[in-house]
This record gives sequence, C-alpha cells and structure tokens, in this order.
Amino acid sequence: MTPGNNGASTPEDDDPFGYLYADGQANGAQPPSGGYGYPNSVNRVRTVGTRQYGQQPPQAPYGQVPQQQGAYGQPNAHYAAPETLPGGAPTTQTAMPSGGHGGGRGGRGPNTKGLLIGAIAVVAAVVIGIGVAMVGGDKDKGDEGAAQGTTPTQSQESEPSPSASKGGAAQEELPQIDAKALRLGGGAALAQDVQGAQSDGGIYVGNLNQPGSSVTWTVDGIPKDGPYTVFVRYSTADEDQKMTLTVNGKPFGSKLNLGNFTGAKGGDFAKGWTKTYVWPTLSKGTNTITVSCEAGDKCNVLLDQLWLKAGQVKD
Repeated sequence: MTPGNNGASTPEDDDPFGYLYADGQANGAQPPSGGYGYPNSVNRVRTVGTRQYGQQPPQAPYGQVPQQQGAYGQPNAHYAAPETLPGGAPTTQTAMPSGGHGGGRGGRGPNTKGLLIGAIAVVAAVVIGIGVAMVGGDKDKGDEGAAQGTTPTQSQESEPSPSASKGGAAQEELPQIDAKALRLGGGAALAQDVQGAQSDGGIYVGNLNQPGSSVTWTVDGIPKDGPYTVFVRYSTADEDQKMTLTVNGKPFGSKLNLGNFTGAKGGDFAKGWTKTYVWPTLSKGTNTITVSCEAGDKCNVLLDQLWLKAGQVKD
C-alpha cells in the first residue's frame, strides 16, 4: 500500500501525512479531502489568520504553503473578531486590581497588609468588649455585696464567750450565801464577837466543834449537770481542821480541808480568816450542800460564807 492510497486496507495502515514527504509526493500522495487525520474526520489545518468567516478560504497549490494574509502584528483583511459577527458575544473588559505586590504582569496581588490590619482591629474590638463586660459585671457584684454588707450574716463572729475554766465549764455568776442565811443544825449558833467576818453585820456561825453540829445550804438555779467548785470562808487558829461534806445526801469522797493557812496562834481567830474549796459534781436545778462535825472530825472553826463557781477552779 502506498501513501495517499485509500484502498481496502484499514485506516491505521495509512500515513495521513504522506503527502508532506518527497517520496509520498513521488508516489502520488494527495492531501486528505476531509481535513487533518483520517479522511472526513476534522477540518484541515490552516495557518493562523487565513480563516474567513462566511466563505471558503482560497486553496493553495499542492506542495505550497498558503500565503500569510498580512504581516505579523498587522490586521488581516479577512479576519473579523467574533464579537463583530451577528450573535457574537459582547466585549467586556476586566479591570486589573491595583495595589499589592505579586500577581499578574503589570498588576498587583491582594492587599494582604490591609486584611491583616482589619483582622487585628476585629480581635481588638472583641477583647475590649469582653473587658468592658467583665468590668461591668464586677461592678454589679460589688454593688450587690455592698448592699448585703449592711445586714449581719450568720458567718460573722459573735461576741466572745466567757473563757472555759478547768473542767471545760464557762465562768458564770452562781449563788453565794452568808452565814445568817444557812440552816443550822445541832449545837451550831450565830455569833459576831470575832472581828473579820464578811457576812452582813459581821455575823458568822460558831459552836461547830460539837458532834452533830452542821450548816446546810440549799442551792437553787444550778444551770446544768457537771463539776463545780464550792468555796468556804472560815477562820481557825493553831491546828488544821477537817469536817464532813455532804452533797445531795451523799458524803463527799474526802473531808473538807480547813487548814490554818494564815498561821494564827494562841486561839487568835481574828487573824485566821481564810478560805478553802472542794470540787463536787452538782445536778441541774436545786442541790443541798452540808458541812457537819462528825465522829473523828476536827471542827474548831468559825464559818463565814459559801459560794459556787462552775468547773474546777481555785480562785
């Protein structure tokens, strides 16, 4: 099969460009009538600028290149822009963006500096808005706290309570009694011959050195059960004394110590006034306290006053 032959062979065996070579032309190869490639496939290749709209371009002789219609850079008489034809697309011009750096030749890219400044401004506005909201909220809370501060709350400290004495009980004002208010028993009698008694009128209880003599104090108003201190003011001279103490009908565990703490001598009771104490447990409400001269006791004393304090104290 020779170039340009459109015989019975298949299209892929043909050389559609045989007419371009010398040996093809010698064998009689002809350009395809249908255009480029296989016969009747596509339009023939033309030189740029030779296309005429509405009419067939002139055919160049075989083996010659069609003449250029006009020099490079000059308008072609046979060329018309598509937009000039009937039904052509309107001409539009797109303005090149100005400013910026980069982008197409002769123009500038997007203004990234302006975008960055705008973003920073937005962030700053948000931060300022949050700060103003926080300051306003704190002010409202401060005003509310100031309004509430005028009313005491349960969390505020109350007045200091009395300090606890030994044994955990608070110091309280408890009853006391003079000699003349005591209930006397046995040979006990009131007297006022010896100076120094602090009871009203200088009265004290004497003649307690006889067995069976006693004084009893009925105490009302004990606030609660617990340990208390019973103080006894008395006078003695020369030797230490001791008597029996009974609380609510039960003897106390030890004798009431009535020592000669002042060191009075020669029976000078005016110089022997002093005090002693004992720590019984009392019940809430009414209690009875009795000091008596029992067998084996030493009872040569003058008794002036009795009083109570909560807890186990010494003064």
